[in-house]
Amino acid sequence: MNSCVLTATIVRSPQLRYTQESQLAISEMMVEFESISPNNPPSTLKVIAWGNLATDIEQNYKEGDEVILSGRLKMDLVERQGYKEKIAELTVSQIQKVGSQSPRNNVPNFGNEDHYNDSGATLEEDHSMEDLQESDGGDDTTLDQIPF
Repeated sequence: MNSCVLTATIVRSPQLRYTQESQLAISEMMVEFESISPNNPPSTLKVIAWGNLATDIEQNYKEGDEVILSGRLKMDLVERQGYKEKIAELTVSQIQKVGSQSPRNNVPNFGNEDHYNDSGATLEEDHSMEDLQESDGGDDTTLDQIPF
């Protein structure tokens, strides 16, 4: 499964456009995140969103916002001036401003926000670990005991 979670700063405000055929909303923005090595400069990444999520991002996020992004990472091979270059792009499925729900510890709360699938449709309510524990039924099986 291709899944990526990233903390980044928006460096180019989201721009909204629509597909020609179905008029589906697409939002595009650039984000920047710190490199693992302190000697390397920050990296930038193109982020796109579709449908209702694209509209939400364009309306509620701007340049300078620090966000947590969750989605699918895609690598494209582009030829520029005779050289092949790999370009990364993140198709976002969830986004949250850092600190918007928990100002004391700057930990986002994905549970209080709308969740969208990749096409931008709102997903059903997410179930928390408490819900899973309540429906456990007293079974002592741990995840370590489940055969794969």
